[in-house]
Amino acid sequence: MKTEFDINTLARKNVRELTPYQSARRLGGNGSVWLNANEYPIAPDFTFNEKNLNRYPECQPVNVINRYAAYVGVNANQVLVSRGADEAIELLIRAFCEPGKDAVLYCPPTYGMYSVSAETFGIEQRVVPTLADWSPDVKAIASQLDNVKLIYLCSPNNPTGNIVNPSLIRDVLALAKDKAIVAVDEAYIEFCPQASIVSWLEDYPNLVILRTLSKAFALAGLRCGFALANPPVIELLLKVIAPYPLSTPVADIAAQALTEASIEIMKKRAAEITRNRSILSDMLKKLPNVEQVYNSETNYILVKFTDANLVFRTLWEQGIILRDQQRQYGLNGCLRISIGTAEECDSVINAIKNIQTANV
Repeated sequence: MKTEFDINTLARKNVRELTPYQSARRLGGNGSVWLNANEYPIAPDFTFNEKNLNRYPECQPVNVINRYAAYVGVNANQVLVSRGADEAIELLIRAFCEPGKDAVLYCPPTYGMYSVSAETFGIEQRVVPTLADWSPDVKAIASQLDNVKLIYLCSPNNPTGNIVNPSLIRDVLALAKDKAIVAVDEAYIEFCPQASIVSWLEDYPNLVILRTLSKAFALAGLRCGFALANPPVIELLLKVIAPYPLSTPVADIAAQALTEASIEIMKKRAAEITRNRSILSDMLKKLPNVEQVYNSETNYILVKFTDANLVFRTLWEQGIILRDQQRQYGLNGCLRISIGTAEECDSVINAIKNIQTANV
């Protein structure tokens, strides 16, 4: 009888032991109200009409680069476009970190791909939990910087929704001077543009800012992100990026999304989500099975329930899909709720109210 070969014996040890990032789609669910992935609830109206799919695309599409540079107020040579900000997270590791020698540092609770990307490349992880108010513990970070080449800070932070105090980011940048890259993830910055630190690039050669079209631009399915940095950093990232990171349709639609008219639509979209977030937050605070609704500057809110498992499971069974954050550091009892349409927000409130009524 032929013995079946176990292909896992050929895989790297760290990959065999890796727990992959549990994306919203990977977790599944049969939903009609999807509030677990921080997506915009309505599809934007773009079309692709090019007839040149027989040709390879540009590595860095000029229209996309120039328009994004104009949008954020930097030079074109300070912009790199990638397959979502997730690819940029990995490119920084590939460019700056050597397995067995260097480390990356991040501050949970925060975005899970920092950990997964480091583990995938076999890079040591330094985990410095945030303080009680979810701000970075700068003193603890200072004590953990030996061999650290890359520090990830997420502001506004996912999943907590808070902006990191700019003075603390400056403190970390000072600690990392001439030692490490500080990557500030601004995926949700369109919901609080006043908090962006893009203008700091000229003062900090070790600063990288990560951006995306997935959130306020309503293009999560496009997979288009950006790294903003000084030209020497961009040149290094260009050495390790794939030859054709953006397909022709992606580049075409991204360029459309970055016209002045489309940017104005995006700003109205962000304002609408902000209004819905405020209304949903106020309604949640009135429910007896809600312990706390945390302040947010994003398109989601983090909520602590008296019985998060019951709320998550009950809404899941009704096709209302939320994101369970209870495995994250310090987030026991917490669910994250993306901000949908006014009708979707109402459906969440009514479903949670019904749980309370049923338990009376």
